[in-house]
Amino acid sequence: MNRNILLGLAFVPVLLCAQEKYKVRSIAWERLEVTAALDATPEAEAFEIVKPYKHSVDSVMMPFLGVSRTAMSAGRPESLLGNWAADVMVETSTATGLERADLGVVNVGGLRNNMPEGNVRRGDVMLISPFQNNVVVTEMKGSDLQQLMCDIAAVHGEAVSSSVRLVITKDGKLVSATIGGQPIDPMRTYRLATIDYLLDGNDKLYSMKRHGKVYPMNMLSRDAMSEYIIKTKVIDSKLEGRIVVQ
Repeated sequence: MNRNILLGLAFVPVLLCAQEKYKVRSIAWERLEVTAALDATPEAEAFEIVKPYKHSVDSVMMPFLGVSRTAMSAGRPESLLGNWAADVMVETSTATGLERADLGVVNVGGLRNNMPEGNVRRGDVMLISPFQNNVVVTEMKGSDLQQLMCDIAAVHGEAVSSSVRLVITKDGKLVSATIGGQPIDPMRTYRLATIDYLLDGNDKLYSMKRHGKVYPMNMLSRDAMSEYIIKTKVIDSKLEGRIVVQ
């Protein structure tokens, strides 16, 4: 048989596959917490492979930071871990040399693990905030901040600090927003403590792109959390009605 014909036949299945069209009908997911339960019966061979690295990893992950009075997880519209993380952003904001920020915002999707009840080690915090996100303080006009609150409502809630109170609808509309007990003044400039990842409008917080001057702190969010735990020794969190769905 002609060599060109053979080559042509060889490509027929590829061309046929390329013509197939697939559509995603549904997507399902769930959050799986990584705990010691997953290592209940470790394989001896696998353990021997990682054994040489265990000491160096433990030296980073195992240092004791403090104690958490309660287990905390992240979620919407409000959560224990989200409240705590957003408050840490505000507490850390004074490192800029400015007065404390008016509010703090953290994306729920960036809080990747739970805070354990009891002893907290550095590794616990690294699992909660594993990304190279830096804490920043930025300025926002009240009119833009109001729109940011609408963005937060649209995704059914994000982690916000104790100064924030939002009322949103079940379909993601903003009913009301206050900062420090007062309606947002569209003409005022507010200082917002957050992470640099959100400054580009990521996680559908599009209005964050309208930010003004940025005050970087050159501190990763996980380091800010760790330092806060070391400083306070004991941490806690409560649900306070920061975001209420009506």
